[in-house]
Amino acid sequence: MDSVTQVIDTPAPASVAAQPFTYADLIVSYLVQIDVEYIFGIPGGGIEPLYNALARHLRRPAEDATRQLAVNSLVPMRQRDIKPHIKPIIARHEAGAAFMADGYARETGRLGVCCATTGPGATNLITGVASAYADRTPMLVITPQTALPFFGKGGFQESSSDAIDIVGMFEHCTQYNALVSHPDQLEGKLYTALLNAFRRPRGPVHLSIPMDILNAPVKGDTCGYQVAHLFRQPRSMDDEAYQALVSAIGQSKKQVLFLGGGCRHAIDIITSYAELTNTPIVTTPSGKGWVNGYHPLYRGVFGFAGHPSAYETLATEDVDLILAVGTAMGELSTSGWDKQLMSSKLVHVSASPEDFARTPMACLHLSGDVRTIFASLHKDHILNTTDRKNAICPMARQEFKQTSTDYLPGQVEVYEPETVADTSSPLKPQRLMSELAQRFPRDTRFVIDTGNAFSWATHYLFLDNVGVQRSSFTFGAMGWAVGAAVGTALGNAKHPVVCITGDGSYLMSGQELSVAVTHQLAVIFVIFNDQALGMIKHGQRLSGAEAIGYDLPPVDFAMMARSVGAQGYTVRTLHDLQRIDIKKLCQTGRPALLDIHIDPEALPPMGARVNTLKRQQNRA
Repeated sequence: MDSVTQVIDTPAPASVAAQPFTYADLIVSYLVQIDVEYIFGIPGGGIEPLYNALARHLRRPAEDATRQLAVNSLVPMRQRDIKPHIKPIIARHEAGAAFMADGYARETGRLGVCCATTGPGATNLITGVASAYADRTPMLVITPQTALPFFGKGGFQESSSDAIDIVGMFEHCTQYNALVSHPDQLEGKLYTALLNAFRRPRGPVHLSIPMDILNAPVKGDTCGYQVAHLFRQPRSMDDEAYQALVSAIGQSKKQVLFLGGGCRHAIDIITSYAELTNTPIVTTPSGKGWVNGYHPLYRGVFGFAGHPSAYETLATEDVDLILAVGTAMGELSTSGWDKQLMSSKLVHVSASPEDFARTPMACLHLSGDVRTIFASLHKDHILNTTDRKNAICPMARQEFKQTSTDYLPGQVEVYEPETVADTSSPLKPQRLMSELAQRFPRDTRFVIDTGNAFSWATHYLFLDNVGVQRSSFTFGAMGWAVGAAVGTALGNAKHPVVCITGDGSYLMSGQELSVAVTHQLAVIFVIFNDQALGMIKHGQRLSGAEAIGYDLPPVDFAMMARSVGAQGYTVRTLHDLQRIDIKKLCQTGRPALLDIHIDPEALPPMGARVNTLKRQQNRA
C-alpha cells in the first residue's frame, strides 16, 4: 500500500474532519483546476497546513472535489471535468523536489509544483528553482513563513525579512516572487503567479505564505478566478519583422537553420521547412534533443561539445543567412559567442525578446510564436516558388539511418569516430553512448546530467526520435538529472526513463533513487564511474591548471541501489553490459542502476569551453 492509499483509507481525526475550508484548501482547488497531478516536496511545521489540505483532498472522492469546485466557481458541472487527485511526492532533499517538478513540467507541459517548509527547507529549494529559471521551466514554488504576529521575534526557522529573508533570496531566480501578508491577498497573488509562470519568458514563480494565513478559514465565495486559460498563449508575431524575414529569405542564396530548445513545439513544421528548402540544420546543445539525429539535413551541434561538421556548415563562405530560432544565444550555445555565428548574417527569431540583447549584430530580430512564424512561411509564396528539385523526401529519413555506420549518422562529423567501435576495457564513453542509443527502446526518455556525461551525450548520443533527450546545462546544477528523471517518469509512465549521470553528480542527489523505488518507477540510472569529478579533472589538464580537488573514492553504487530496493548492476566490460536484458529491465516496473566503470583517461569534447574560460581569465 503506497502513501496515497494510506491517506485515503485512514479515517480522519475528528479535529481534522471538522476543519473548515482554508486558504490551503483554496490553493489545492486552484491546482485541481489546471490539472496538476503532483506536489513535490518535504513536509514540515510551517507547510503543514498545505499537507493537511492535501490529506483532506485525498480523502474526498474525485467527483465530490470537482463538484465542490464547480459550485464555488459557478462553472457548470460536466463529467469530463472530473479531475484526478493531486498526490504528494515526498523527496529526500528539497533540491530534489525542485528537480522533480522541473522534469515533470518538461515531460508533460503542465505546471510543476514544489514546496518546502520554512528556513533551510526553503533555502534547499533555491538551486532547483534557479535551474528552472535558467531553463525557463514553468513552476509554482510554495514556501511558508512563521505566523505573522511572530515576525521578527527570532522564531525557529524564521524566514521573514527580519531574519533569513527567503523572499529576498528568491527575487533573482523567479519570474514572480511575493509575500502574502493578508488572507485577502492570497487569491489575487496566486492568480498573478500562475499568469507569470507561463508568460514569456516562462519560468518559476514563488509565493511565501505565513502558516496562519494558510490555516485561516476562507470567507465568502471561493475560486473566483478561472485560471486554465492562462496557459493558452496567443500565437502572434511581429508582422513587419516577418515581412523583412520573407525578403531576406528571398534574397538569400544559401541559408542554415540554427535551432535551440525553444523550437520544441514547432520542430515538425521547422523540419518540414528545412526539407522543402533543402536547408541544413545545426542545433545548440539543448536544441539537439528536438531534432532527429539521423535526419539527412542534420549537421550536428554547434557550441559546447559540438561537432566539426556543424562548425563547417556555419562557416561556409557561401552561407549568407543564418536563421537562429528558439535560442537565447548564451555562451554554451554559441561556442563562447564565436564570430562565425555572431555576425551580420544572423537573423534571430525568438518568442522572448529578452534574447535579442545578446545579438545586437544581427541583421534582423523577429519576435513571435515560432510555430506561427514557420506556418506562415509554409503558406508564403517563397515556398511556393522555391525550386523543389533538391527537396528532401521525408520518406528518406529512415533509409538514411540504415546507410549510417558504427552507430553514427553519416552526415555528422565527430571527434575520434573510431572510439565508437572500440570494445576494449575499461569501456570507452563513446562506445557506451552508442550502446545506450541502440539497446534501449526508441521511445526511451534520456535525461542527462551536468558534467562529462553531458559532454559525451551531446557529442556521441544520436537518437532517431524527437523530444526524448533532455538536459539542463544552462545553470549546470549537478544532480539535476537524478531528480528530473523521477519527475519525468511520474509525468509519463508509458515510456522508460534513463538518467545518464556521473559518479560526482550521483553522490549529490542519489538518495532520490529511493523515491523511484517507493513509486515503482521504471527509471534506469546509468552512472559513468571514473572515480573523479571528470569535468574538473580534464578541464584542469586542458587549461594547464593545477591538478587538485577532483578525486572521488571508489563506491559500489550497485550495492547502494540494492540497499534501498532497486536493482543494481556493476559493469566493467562491454560483455557485462551486453549480458543485461535491457528490454526486461524496462518492463519490470522497478528502478535499476547500472554502475558502469569507464575509461578515466578518455578526453571529453570540451575544448571550446576551456578556450572560453581562458579568454575570460586573460581579460580579468
